[in-house]
Amino acid sequence: MASLPPTLDFAKTEEEIGSKWSAESTFKTQDALGVERGDQEYTFYDGPPFATGLPHYGHILAGTIKDVVTRYAVMTGRRVIRRAGWDCHGLPVEYEIDQKLGITHRDQVLEMGVDKYNETCRGIVTRYTQEWERTVTRLGRWVDFENDYKTMDPTFMESVWWVFKELFNKDLVYQGYKVMPFSTACGTPLSNFEAGLNYKDVSDPAVVVSFPVIGMDGVNFVAWTTTPWTLPSNIALCVHPTMEYVQILDKKADKRYILAKSRLGQLFPIMNNKKKWKPAMADDLYAIEQTYVGSDLVGKKYQPIFDYFVNDEDAGEYFRILSDTYVTDDAGTGIVHQAPAFGEDDYRVCLAHGVIQKGKDLPCPVDSNGMFTDVVPEVKGLHVKKADDTLITLIKDKGRMVQKDQLQHSYPFCWRSDTPLIYKAVPSWFVKVEEIRDKIVENNKKTYWVPNQVKEGRFHSWLTDARDWAVSRNRFWGTPIPIWCSEDMDEVVCIGSVDELAELSGVRVTDLHKDVVDEITIPSKKNPGAVLRRVDEVFDCWFESGSMPYAQKHYPFENKESFENGFPADFIAEGLDQTRGWFYTLMVLSTALFDQPAFKNLIVNGLVLAGDGKKMSKRLKNYPDPNVVISKYGADALRMYLINSPVVRAESLKFQEPGVLGVVKEVFLPLYNAFRFFSQNLERLEANTGIKFVPSKDKVMGTTNPTDVWISAATQGLIKFVHEEMSAYRLYTVMPALVSFVTQLTNWYVRLNRDRLKGLEGGESESETGLQVMYDVLLDVTILMAPFTPFITEYFYQHLRKLQPSYADAANGGGSSNPVMPGKSDSVHFLRLPAYDEGRLNADAVEAMEALQVIVESGRNVREKRNISLRTPVKCVTVILRNPSANVVESLNGPLKGYILSELNAWDLVIVPKEEEHEWVTLSLTPNFNLLGKKLGKKMKDFKTHVTSMSHADAVACLENGGLDFEGLTISAKDELVSKLSFSKEGEHWESTSTPEGDVVVAVDCTQDEAILSAGRSRELINAIQQLRKAAGLDLSDAVEVFFEESAGITVVENAVSNNTNLFEAKFQGAIPVPKKFAPSWSVVLRSDSTDIGGSKVEVSICRPAVAGRSGLSDEVGYYLSTLEPSNLDGSALSITVDGKDVSLTQGEDFWVNTVAKLRATKAISWLE
Repeated sequence: MASLPPTLDFAKTEEEIGSKWSAESTFKTQDALGVERGDQEYTFYDGPPFATGLPHYGHILAGTIKDVVTRYAVMTGRRVIRRAGWDCHGLPVEYEIDQKLGITHRDQVLEMGVDKYNETCRGIVTRYTQEWERTVTRLGRWVDFENDYKTMDPTFMESVWWVFKELFNKDLVYQGYKVMPFSTACGTPLSNFEAGLNYKDVSDPAVVVSFPVIGMDGVNFVAWTTTPWTLPSNIALCVHPTMEYVQILDKKADKRYILAKSRLGQLFPIMNNKKKWKPAMADDLYAIEQTYVGSDLVGKKYQPIFDYFVNDEDAGEYFRILSDTYVTDDAGTGIVHQAPAFGEDDYRVCLAHGVIQKGKDLPCPVDSNGMFTDVVPEVKGLHVKKADDTLITLIKDKGRMVQKDQLQHSYPFCWRSDTPLIYKAVPSWFVKVEEIRDKIVENNKKTYWVPNQVKEGRFHSWLTDARDWAVSRNRFWGTPIPIWCSEDMDEVVCIGSVDELAELSGVRVTDLHKDVVDEITIPSKKNPGAVLRRVDEVFDCWFESGSMPYAQKHYPFENKESFENGFPADFIAEGLDQTRGWFYTLMVLSTALFDQPAFKNLIVNGLVLAGDGKKMSKRLKNYPDPNVVISKYGADALRMYLINSPVVRAESLKFQEPGVLGVVKEVFLPLYNAFRFFSQNLERLEANTGIKFVPSKDKVMGTTNPTDVWISAATQGLIKFVHEEMSAYRLYTVMPALVSFVTQLTNWYVRLNRDRLKGLEGGESESETGLQVMYDVLLDVTILMAPFTPFITEYFYQHLRKLQPSYADAANGGGSSNPVMPGKSDSVHFLRLPAYDEGRLNADAVEAMEALQVIVESGRNVREKRNISLRTPVKCVTVILRNPSANVVESLNGPLKGYILSELNAWDLVIVPKEEEHEWVTLSLTPNFNLLGKKLGKKMKDFKTHVTSMSHADAVACLENGGLDFEGLTISAKDELVSKLSFSKEGEHWESTSTPEGDVVVAVDCTQDEAILSAGRSRELINAIQQLRKAAGLDLSDAVEVFFEESAGITVVENAVSNNTNLFEAKFQGAIPVPKKFAPSWSVVLRSDSTDIGGSKVEVSICRPAVAGRSGLSDEVGYYLSTLEPSNLDGSALSITVDGKDVSLTQGEDFWVNTVAKLRATKAISWLE
């Protein structure tokens, strides 16, 4: 393996890997290998985004989820076609063009020419596709942009026609008026779910107006409305048939009004103040003259406020009282004014009472841009929302204003233009969703959602209340609705293909847009000589995206078998907002066409919000640019941050840039450092032994080292877990497990085995075994993490593969061929994910290591409590475990004991036997108040006193018996009692802590004597030497000599070294630190620094290894010795010529391989034996 740099620029490395993938067509090769093998297809539908804007974190999140799942599918033996798609039609495009061209009215488009308008739209739909491709590719998401689909492609549009004709043939299509949310800025109706996307709190006028009752002189009906602009269109009033109504005399105004009795507070607001209102006050305000139920009032006529529609053909049915149960008394007067052109219930009620007729025009003085027409001359050309003040003045002038106020309420705005919506009756083409609603609900039950509560909750509720879907839009840039009809609609033809259109019209087209097909007529079969013309509307773009499964494959005209074999899709994923969007339209159309769901599995992600919890806004600039974040931290870090968050459980995420940095610092840096440590020791092993490292599964399986067995078992457990959770699409459980495992590998396995892997503990044989295990783990984890973090795993794999014997087979194209295997294959993404090995799952090893980690972490906490540095040893660590298994006790007393002693720098470890635990701890019990509150009630206080006063023996007996009886009640020890061990040994030298669960106590003997202090100073010196080595940029295999210099008369460091020579010799390859005065004059200092050890300042130097000479040698001989490389000495005598004389030098008498060897031989230092 090539030497790895000390630090890795993750973002730059990713860019290099991305360039490599591009140059080598890695994505295409991955797919080609699957095709060659005949891998079963895994169908994935990618909902088409609009390319009129740049990708944001919502797209990046959904894209990452899609990429992880599809990469996982490929690496588990499936072939996934991942085509990019673009939503090209609809409001987002038209609105942008309207803004650009200053278009405010439909007539302006017709004047310009629909062909020119559509061509302008076509020119911007792919404006940002290159930016999308760049960002998506940089993110590491593999999508086929070369073979993308666009909803404006003729093949796509033709399949949309086919879908609609299928629905038409099944009698699931009809034309009718419907009051719908209407965007006056865009001049088109919106669906209900679009109307729900952008609610805002607004202030609107709220007025109560009077309607004189014909035949009841001086009596007025009163109605309340927050849309005064609809009053010119009023043609009826509605009451509740069973509600109580009263005729009153308003004593202050001297007016007579009819309204709901329960709504008198509308006219007399003091009645709504419960503190101030007294029933006796009513006599001063009003008098009730007559009482009715609503049905008594039905049919009564009234005088309209305005006379704009009094001469209509059907005006004889206007201006009368109707009844319906939708009227409520929670606001207003209990009488609702009816303007059927602007209210869904108004339209329904007026139709039911014969006020209006189906198919006839409605009284509607407002055009498609929300402007009043000349029907209402006083406000002609004014937008309805701006006409309120003028109309209110007119109402006042007519003496009809009873009350005027302002109402703060939530109101829908257009999601695209950000302007207030109105509700307006428009002629539309509908799909009969209500007719197939039960089937849709049943098909939803066949799907699997993550999280399930979105399916069972929000989506199910939406489906059960689903209404007929208005699929037409009065726009220009979209797929035209393929209906040709006579002027009176007596003859209607629905076209389902280009061929059918050519057959019936004699015209073959290559473009299906409005400006082309509107010119085509079809000869009438009923009336020879007459022609059928296409209806004006185009499809709602949601109908197109819902048709995507069929249209992207040009089904049924092409790819029929391919589509049918892969339908329903195995997987889709989008955000929570699509429950009323794409998920819904997919389900409606697939049910209508095939009575099946469109997909089997679905992941719903939540919203990514700005750090302050608000919606991300380009205007507010309240979030960091995604491209900047990727360039700083890398795509892998952003991917892991997003999918290791609540947002993959359909919850919201407040995006925090430091969170991305945290992934780098807490996951990638430790993992890279562990990988580099492995690489360095591999190089050292090969250099020292002269044997090339070859991965050996036999050596991995044969190791008996407990940490080897544990990390191998943990790896297999991780592999098993990842497969189980990914098969259930639970990314939110997988990522925490991967992050946790990285911590186990880097913080535990590597640290516990650092000296062993360096060859300093157990020799090179043990080092190789550990490195074999580490290689095996690194390779498995690298492949396992590849779907999640594709870049860093590719980087690791490119180094790891070179150690495999099969690496040689990569030459001459072998690396991009089947069969795939580690080493030979050119990319980690060509490989199969590892399957777990049941035989290597070792619950005992994992359990024992968990106990070790608890003990070590608790022991560190104890040290911190007493402020004892880890470099200072402690005499003894005592551990009390609550009911440990025999395996744990045996492991802690046996093979794991040395690791605990090393980690806690302790001289002894005692695991207290069960029969002695009462000498060290007290077991206490307390009630589980949450569970026992209802069960015990008032007895809780006495019960608490009873259990908390138990002795240790009684508490132990209670737990062993499974509980206790208390005043006739059985209390379970498992659920209803909380137990905790507490340290009870006496003595100031003890310090202890217990785990939060109270099942482990760790106590440390903190006695400090000279031997303890001396060992601590040795650790401090070792740390100082390691810091110098690091600062000098030395590798693990680089040998040095160490010298120190203390102030005169101070021997703190020398005493520490003298008492721990074996420790230093083992740690630094024999380089025991010695006083600087013994260093040869020719020693070369690599690094030197002054440090504090045991409260004493000392200068520590690391020097290049140098031959040491005896005292009294001439300068010439000394110079000669300074040129020698110690590692080249073999014990032979040396001969040199000095001043013409031959001089013989004997190793061990005249010179030595290093200073420590000289001092030992000459006994210059008594403690060097």
